[in-house]
Amino acid sequence: MSSTHNATNNATGKVLIIGGGIGGLAAALALARQGIRIELLEQAEQIGEIGAGIQLAANAFAALDALGVGEAARGRAVFTDYLSLRDAIDTSVIAQVDVGQAYRERFGNPYAVIHRADIHLSILEAVQDHPLITFRTSTRVEQLLQDDHGVTVIDQHGEHHRGDAVIGCDGVKSAIRQALIGDEARVTGHVVYRAVVDVANMPQDLQVNAPVVWAGPHCHLVHYPLRGGQQYNLVVTFHSREQETWGVRDGSKEEVLSYFEGIHPLPHQMLDRPTSWKRWATADRDPVERWSFGRATILGDAAHPMTQYVAQGACQALEDAVTLGAAVKAADGDYAAAFRLYEQARIPRTARVLYAARDMGRVYHARGVDRLVRNSLWTGRTQAQFYDALQWLHGWRADKCLSPTPWL
Repeated sequence: MSSTHNATNNATGKVLIIGGGIGGLAAALALARQGIRIELLEQAEQIGEIGAGIQLAANAFAALDALGVGEAARGRAVFTDYLSLRDAIDTSVIAQVDVGQAYRERFGNPYAVIHRADIHLSILEAVQDHPLITFRTSTRVEQLLQDDHGVTVIDQHGEHHRGDAVIGCDGVKSAIRQALIGDEARVTGHVVYRAVVDVANMPQDLQVNAPVVWAGPHCHLVHYPLRGGQQYNLVVTFHSREQETWGVRDGSKEEVLSYFEGIHPLPHQMLDRPTSWKRWATADRDPVERWSFGRATILGDAAHPMTQYVAQGACQALEDAVTLGAAVKAADGDYAAAFRLYEQARIPRTARVLYAARDMGRVYHARGVDRLVRNSLWTGRTQAQFYDALQWLHGWRADKCLSPTPWL
């Protein structure tokens, strides 16, 4: 067990947060800033993040600003010039969205890419500095009990942790979701390989300041710069031939290469660059109409795990945290009422994002005639029209987070 500091005495109640990832830290900050004591339980030995790069659209920065950590994140991010979708077979440009000045003027915030560890750190620093937040690591929650006055979670050692409410931020395999809902994750059969390479090892003709998606038949590749352009994030995705189970393990170059035959040499050259790959078998869940029960709720991947095709997983967890904080404030200490407000705002929105991600996965991986249709979808579209199409997603505003249309 490790504890960073003790809570001060003038706090209002205590909330248990299960999971110390991006969503858990953001939720801790959202509530602690209202004077609520937080006990954060993390099953890993130390608070940290695995993974490589993630994309932060304008809605993520709106949430980070509401949590008071926007500037810290901006200091570690790479601000990109455009988003590009290209055909991996003939290299033609299918769609390109300017995310420079015109995007910032439209949405009030930039579009950026960042190493997952850097965005996590940007929130963690504020959490560690907050006197109302206490950590316990190496603590795996196995049971949840509720009564009229509060909640108790029991960890793997049999130790009881008591609070006024609990928020499960414990990912796709959430113990809190299992206790509340008990449904199974949906393994997609899509496998994601992620790696980070130093700029010196990145092909010169692919060193562009943009997330570029190379869409191929039943597969795609993505690259973008990280850490001031000193590194590049590489992501490859394919439809697996195997029966997959959700999880992360080391990958092999041989497996990657076996799925990318027929890809143009320009994007294909990326596949030789990483010295090691992490392999994710991805999962999402069908949306549910309810995820809060009494004094317990869930957030982020525990609530709405989604595929990565619209680059919104972390962004939606950040929105969740801000909305949860606003709901708790609006309900004036009634956690059951607060959690109902929170899910009323978040369930329709996150379901829409999840469905959009599934749809975009089909678009990216089109083959045959579907590919030809895909390649003509956005022909002639203006930047203003792209922004109009993105308004519901990137236009989210923290001050309207409890509204059914927080982007208007």
